[in-house]
Amino acid sequence: MLFPSFDISKESQLSVSAAVGFLGQAYLTNATVASAKSFIDRTGSTGYWAPASSVEEAIELWDAGVYKAVFDATTYASLDLSAFPIDRIAVRLGANDALPEHASAVIVSAPSDGLLQWKKPLLPQGGARQVVVAADASVDAIKQLHQAGYDALVDAAALSTKKDDGLLDIGHAFMACATTDRPDGLFATLVVDESNQALGLVYSSTESVAESLRTGQGVFQSRTRGLWYKGATSGATQTLKHVDYDCDADCLRFTVQQHGAGFCHLNTRTCFGHAQGLAGLQQTLQERRVNAPEGSYTARLFNDASLLRSKILEEAEELCDASTKEDVAWEAADLIYFALTKCISAGVSLVDVEKNLDKKARKVTRRPGNAKPKFQQEQPAAAAPAPAPAAAAPVVSSGRIEMQKYSIDTLSEQQHKDLLLRPIIDSQEITKRVTPIMQDVRTRGDAALVDLTKKFDRVDLSCPTIAAPFPAELMQLDPKTKAAIDQAYDNIYKFHDAQMDRDTLVVETMPGVVCSRFARPIERVGLYVPGGTAVLPSTTLMLGIPAKVAGCEQIVIATPPRPDGTVVPEVMYVAHKVGATHILLAGGAQAVAAMAYGTQTVPKVDKICGPGNQYVTAAKMLAQNDTSCLVSIDMPAGPSEVLVIADKTANPAYVASDLLSQAEHGIDSQVVLLAVDLTDDQLQAIEDQIHDQAMRLPRVDIVRQSIPKSYSLRVATMQQAVQFSNEYAPEHLILHTDIARDLIKDINNAGSVFVGHYSPESMGDYASGTNHTLPTYGYSRMYSGVNTLTFVKHITSQELTADGLDKLGDTVMQLAAIEGLDAHKNAVAVRLADIRK
Repeated sequence: MLFPSFDISKESQLSVSAAVGFLGQAYLTNATVASAKSFIDRTGSTGYWAPASSVEEAIELWDAGVYKAVFDATTYASLDLSAFPIDRIAVRLGANDALPEHASAVIVSAPSDGLLQWKKPLLPQGGARQVVVAADASVDAIKQLHQAGYDALVDAAALSTKKDDGLLDIGHAFMACATTDRPDGLFATLVVDESNQALGLVYSSTESVAESLRTGQGVFQSRTRGLWYKGATSGATQTLKHVDYDCDADCLRFTVQQHGAGFCHLNTRTCFGHAQGLAGLQQTLQERRVNAPEGSYTARLFNDASLLRSKILEEAEELCDASTKEDVAWEAADLIYFALTKCISAGVSLVDVEKNLDKKARKVTRRPGNAKPKFQQEQPAAAAPAPAPAAAAPVVSSGRIEMQKYSIDTLSEQQHKDLLLRPIIDSQEITKRVTPIMQDVRTRGDAALVDLTKKFDRVDLSCPTIAAPFPAELMQLDPKTKAAIDQAYDNIYKFHDAQMDRDTLVVETMPGVVCSRFARPIERVGLYVPGGTAVLPSTTLMLGIPAKVAGCEQIVIATPPRPDGTVVPEVMYVAHKVGATHILLAGGAQAVAAMAYGTQTVPKVDKICGPGNQYVTAAKMLAQNDTSCLVSIDMPAGPSEVLVIADKTANPAYVASDLLSQAEHGIDSQVVLLAVDLTDDQLQAIEDQIHDQAMRLPRVDIVRQSIPKSYSLRVATMQQAVQFSNEYAPEHLILHTDIARDLIKDINNAGSVFVGHYSPESMGDYASGTNHTLPTYGYSRMYSGVNTLTFVKHITSQELTADGLDKLGDTVMQLAAIEGLDAHKNAVAVRLADIRK
């Protein structure tokens, strides 16, 4: 197989460092302990080899995570390495050097007699010895060595991920040793997650593997459609972590970080169903961390460090006291639950834990193994009772609120990619909870809605809907609020009315052949307005006005009721203005199900639009994929986000206020600042404003959690900033620069753009006229925000005269004959027979 020789000290080889990391096995020449450890930490692999000149240096390399220490033959002969595992030792041999006994691998310049015989016996712990031979950078040379039983040592300077640069494509080099017996030449490929759990089986080609190494994504080979970029349409993308093949080189294994709903088209994490065991527990805890009700036991575990510590210590003691097999398994499960809760609280995943286990396994030095003094005391025979539940820990109200900082000049290729990623949304556990709710509403209708509203919203309803005309007493507003809503309504209506496609497109494609396209409203639409105790007339405006302009006959607005069972009057007033026919007093998955399937009082709709939490989004996706209900949705959704580009002309207070206006949405809000050629003092001024303004906000507790997860990125030029922004594809893009208007032509991916110093995002959120229901999570690459055309569909028509049919008929009959569709051909032929009599 391919074994790259990677000079870790040369910047010229950094272009292939990511690909080398994906292969996970290489000889790191000119490596120091520090540089090897840094490379291991960056790539996540512990399969590298590195040169050592002494036992002491080898131990340091092994403890840093290096797999094999490579000694030259002279050094090896002078050392006693018998105390160290044979699989951790390799020797670089000259032409006349003797073969080593206590080594698992050798590196040679050319094959020689005895090498194959030396590698024939298996190692004591299993596995084979390796003979790595220096090779030319060509597919044929690598393949010939592989067929002879050797691995090929190829200088990484001769490898590339770029196309047509004269170097050997590293993907082609890697695949030189792969074999297949399939007639189409494709390779069976097992896709696994970072815990080596199988996600599914696909096929690869040399080109798809090369493209995957080039892009750092899961790219495979469809048997019918060519290269398959996993998740390009569904959003369930994959970040490549590692690629290798089995002992016979006839099955590839892709190790990936799976994003989105999961690998399977059924929205499960794997093609074998939902995640179980530790992976399933991790998903449950990650979801509970975000959605656990305030004051609940789970929420307290995440928010009260002392309570969680007490539970971990309690369960550890109970595990120590357990004696039977069943009790040990039970108490170990409890301890793992609380230990993983601690991990999730700190942003640590099972993958992070496993990586540290792998690094620990590479170490050869061992601690004495003594317990700390405080744990050497004799413990009581029985576990002490659990401490009384503690009150929720107060939110920290001190400490500086600041973003993470990066500079584009110092980013590695992988770091650059990582900054473009959003938090992983794994919806398997959410889908498992949403599905029965939707089935219940589908089966029992209004009765299910009443029961679920009582369960989730603690509201007793006699009827889950209010039909128009709405009672005037339910929409009483103070004059100032009414005037603000009316002004926003007028602006939003004016902008969306201008979008309406009212003219029929008519094109005569040739004499006697006229084609046309015309718009028609979607007849029945459902609009989801989050709320309950919140007041969100803005979302009602943003969804209801374009539906009204489009001419939708039925408009159903779903919004959670207040504790007294009513709707906030602001939402009711807007519902009246946009001509809503029904208000559904429900939220969550149950509201989506009611609109998708229909109930006794809720009309079934044809399209559902509007933002919501993860349960609402999962319900919308499930409904769209259920062909029995025939409903579409506006777009997938994720946490709200903003990207701000600011140069030296920006006002620090304005920049900070825009960043904070997004950060206060929730702890998972995404906030990015691109600082264009700013001095340290200029950037510090923005950071100071962020802290000072945040401390004055009522939602400072949320900001304290969202801002530290966000980042600023220093770039040298506006071109770099725009390029990064287009790669990030933000929901909101704010341009804090005097040349903002000139940049518009270069913006390719964004939900909505806010141009110049006096265009805060808040204006688009409420009243400028544009829509605030926008694509998040990078979906602005392929989705538009909600607009008037969201609520219409386009129909085409064609009309032919006899002369037109006579001129075009032979063309159509020929094409139908080629496709073997004789009835299509005959439909034209019978008419032409009459025309040509």
